[in-house]
Amino acid sequence: MSTELLRGSCHCGTVKFEVRTAVVPAARCNCSLCRRKGALMTPPFAAGELKILSGEESLTLYQFNTRVAKHYFCQHCGIYPFHQTRKDAQLWRVNIGCLEGVDPYALEADLSDGASLSVVEDA
Repeated sequence: MSTELLRGSCHCGTVKFEVRTAVVPAARCNCSLCRRKGALMTPPFAAGELKILSGEESLTLYQFNTRVAKHYFCQHCGIYPFHQTRKDAQLWRVNIGCLEGVDPYALEADLSDGASLSVVEDA
């Protein structure tokens, strides 16, 4: 699993970031939020590997169920660029669809079983 410095942004370009991470193995999560947003995510990486370049003030935080994971969305375009994981607060994942030069449709994806981490059924 090789890592490289990648740039990304939300849809409107307000939130811009760079991250040092691998892109594969990519994963989808089966928790209720991820099933609905349908994002393909990078493998988990250390929090220090993500640097927000601009637009941090435009990020909106969404938490649900255990309120451990932190999902961030651009308040202007609604796109989810990244989140802090529920399994380990020091680990983050990026929405591969937000990364420049990476085609999420060209990648195979594993499944992360986020649903089994829920406290509330179907959360």
